[in-house]
Amino acid sequence: MKSRSSSVASAVLAFAALCLGASASAAPAAAAPAAAPTGLLFAVSEGTSGGGSAVTDEQIAAKYKPLTDVMQQALGQPVRVKYVRDFRALDEGMKSGTFDLVIARPSDYPARGVRDHGYRAVTTTRPDGHCLLVVPKDSPYKTIEDVKDISGKRLILPEDIAYMTTFCTAELRDRGLRVLPEQTYYVREQAAIPFSLNNKLAQIGGIASYSGAAKRLDKDGLRVLHTSRAQPFLPLIAGRRISPEQVAALRAGMVALADTPQGASQLAAIGLKNFDTDPQPRLLALLQWLEAKTPAAR
Repeated sequence: MKSRSSSVASAVLAFAALCLGASASAAPAAAAPAAAPTGLLFAVSEGTSGGGSAVTDEQIAAKYKPLTDVMQQALGQPVRVKYVRDFRALDEGMKSGTFDLVIARPSDYPARGVRDHGYRAVTTTRPDGHCLLVVPKDSPYKTIEDVKDISGKRLILPEDIAYMTTFCTAELRDRGLRVLPEQTYYVREQAAIPFSLNNKLAQIGGIASYSGAAKRLDKDGLRVLHTSRAQPFLPLIAGRRISPEQVAALRAGMVALADTPQGASQLAAIGLKNFDTDPQPRLLALLQWLEAKTPAAR
């Protein structure tokens, strides 16, 4: 016969087991890990001519919705939009293959994506881009030929790593004018360039033809001294996860968008007209021009 103490101990253990079982069944299930984002990641960069660091992914997604709608239909997958203001992040995202699609105003970045990181060029947009060399309306310079030498003159350009600075520098090189960093102001936002010219901080400025500053030249008391050669504008490139057949379908979708009155109106709202559908040779030629050490033939 079991002792009284043994019976009590058994009862306590049985009660404890019942309590633990009830507690375990009542406890909420552990939270499931968050699902990885699905679909394709579309990176948008507007460079130093864009809206600045305050712009959000949601604002850019709304702005480029006409394009993402075409992408989703052509590629059969959801497309998430990422606004990329930092050039290093843009380059790293292409190098790592994080970005499935990239559209960028600094055209040299998607051009390098094609040349160096295995992307395919889909389209560039029309009109082409130019470097505009601008001066105050009362400047003594009437043409670029009047500027015999940059030395002793102040230039003002976007930040020193910006595409448009490289673009303007290459154009000046071809005109026999060497840009000296110690005689050049670099600013993060192109909107600062008109103020600097009008306040005599510099004599010549370089801006993008598609920038907000270019649209306000007359209002800001400036005029164009020289318009550079045309170069591809706002290239769209596709990464390795997108097949050549899908690239062709996407290209066709972009052209079809521009060919409808509604699509043309939507594109005009973001400053686009139509598309060049064979941009890869021009993108590679752009890099050769930008990286050249000697003046290109005019």
